[in-house]
Amino acid sequence: MNFHIMTLFPDMVREGLHTSITGRAAAKGLLSIEAVNIRDYAFNKHQSVDDYPYGGGAGMLMQAEPVYQTYQAIMEKIAYETAGDGAGCEEPEQKKVRVVYLSPQGRTFDQKMAEEFAKEEDLILLCGHYEGIDERVLEEIVTDYVSIGDYVLTGGELPAMVMVDAISRLVPGVLHNDVSAEFESFQDNLLEYPQYSRPEVWHEKKVPEVLMSGHHANIEKWRREQSVIRTAKRRPDLLWKAELTEKEKELVKEYLPEKETWKSQ
Repeated sequence: MNFHIMTLFPDMVREGLHTSITGRAAAKGLLSIEAVNIRDYAFNKHQSVDDYPYGGGAGMLMQAEPVYQTYQAIMEKIAYETAGDGAGCEEPEQKKVRVVYLSPQGRTFDQKMAEEFAKEEDLILLCGHYEGIDERVLEEIVTDYVSIGDYVLTGGELPAMVMVDAISRLVPGVLHNDVSAEFESFQDNLLEYPQYSRPEVWHEKKVPEVLMSGHHANIEKWRREQSVIRTAKRRPDLLWKAELTEKEKELVKEYLPEKETWKSQ
């Protein structure tokens, strides 16, 4: 999978994503993570990409043209790579590529969205700065508006890195154990069950007996139950989308915080 990140701070993105799991996956050719500097497409000698907004107001606004030229350069590169080296092609045909603008005005990023984006061969992430980006270029190139939460950051780089990390884990081969990507927190709208490693006793706390029983059916039953309990305690908002048995619904009522209420679905 190929990530193309449009940014004013490419070093921040490269340093953050070319380490750990994403870095190893990129080194193996499983991922391509490209940080493209929007300033390289500025049309003035000072490489400034911002200006005052029409109508007044505080702060500066990123201009449309540098953003658009950056997007065009990425699309041309994708087109040529899709067509091979371009030999025998006068003009490679551009394919449709999703362009995500990281904005607090977008849909909140979640695991389901990560799974959706992981199906793309190429994904362009646009990082804003200052007071935002000229609306006209957003209307022309952006296909998705995505937020990582209801708070304001100084720019879109950290949200973009969060998205790349979450999506990358779902690309085949990126994780050593692909099963772990399938059965993690937020799968089936339930939080992950508690896990334990050696030693068997630590600070006088013992590993649950069922996990050492070797009885796989009982272990899976215990893990499912613990996921339901943990979700009820910590993220009851997720339960409305979870598929629960009648017994699990009764379990939810038992462990919900006092301020929360639960109605049978």
